[in-house]
Amino acid sequence: MNRMIAISILQSLLCFFSFVSCSANDTEGIDDPVTYAKVPLGDPFILLHNGTYYAYGTQSADGIVVYTSDDMENWRIPSLTHGNLALYKDDVWGDRWFWAPEVYEIDGTFYMYFSADEHTCVATSDSPLGPFVQENKVPIIQEEKSIDNSLFIDEDGKAYMYFVRFNDGNNVWVAEMTEDLKGVKEETFTKCINVSQVWEEVWPRVNEGPFVKKHNGLYYMTYSANSFESPMYGVGFATSESPYGPWVKYEGNPILQSPGQLIGAGHSALFYGKDGALYKVFHAHNSAQSIHPRKMYISKVLFKSGNKDFDVMEIESEYITPVIGN
Repeated sequence: MNRMIAISILQSLLCFFSFVSCSANDTEGIDDPVTYAKVPLGDPFILLHNGTYYAYGTQSADGIVVYTSDDMENWRIPSLTHGNLALYKDDVWGDRWFWAPEVYEIDGTFYMYFSADEHTCVATSDSPLGPFVQENKVPIIQEEKSIDNSLFIDEDGKAYMYFVRFNDGNNVWVAEMTEDLKGVKEETFTKCINVSQVWEEVWPRVNEGPFVKKHNGLYYMTYSANSFESPMYGVGFATSESPYGPWVKYEGNPILQSPGQLIGAGHSALFYGKDGALYKVFHAHNSAQSIHPRKMYISKVLFKSGNKDFDVMEIESEYITPVIGN
């Protein structure tokens, strides 16, 4: 074990013993989120719809919150039936641990994919502000726990869900979705990636937060590795010629880890801005002293040629720090 890895492990262990807690701790002390200048979201996702940005993420014990913005930098707290909850726990399956939402507009309906009580779920609404409701209050995958579900629709119209299973640590799987986008074809379950690179082995065995995009005919999956509690949480990417894999991780990973003054940066999603540029939204620790409440940040993403087999995805080290109330 080299000195660098040993130091990283020590840092992560210190973080664990000092601050160990589950994602639900993002809800502590956020009864009035406007008291935080930065947007207090873990596992963030951004939807651009009709000129407005909508940010969703892990924050509330009672459901999924939403913030709105015109420019990605200044965010507002909408006034909804249940505060700024786009999804309220009484309208869906589960009563705790509402994590990692993603929202997509498809044929006039908004689909929110999220985790509740460590099960993947989907709810729908006719507005990006909600309310998001489950008609049948059951998880997408009922037989086992799974989290961090992410939708990808290919050019041929087939839809896939990437998600995390708890076998040999956290690892990423994929399944083809049913036509109504509310279920999966279990016979198509396929393992995508697990911990396999040195930088991912700090603590513990985690590959999670997948997000897939197609670029120049190749599938790119960004993912996070190491525990979200670790200062060494970061983002890598893998490529494949098929939605099912095999996936090959980029040798230059991680492409995002401790940018600037941030630590614990990870669980990200891609989106296009009004300027047509590609961006990545991610969270980082509250500070060097505390993990929660995690905060949302945004960086521009580029694909650069030079590799003989594929364009390399790069995340710019400079980032936007979204704030509330301006």
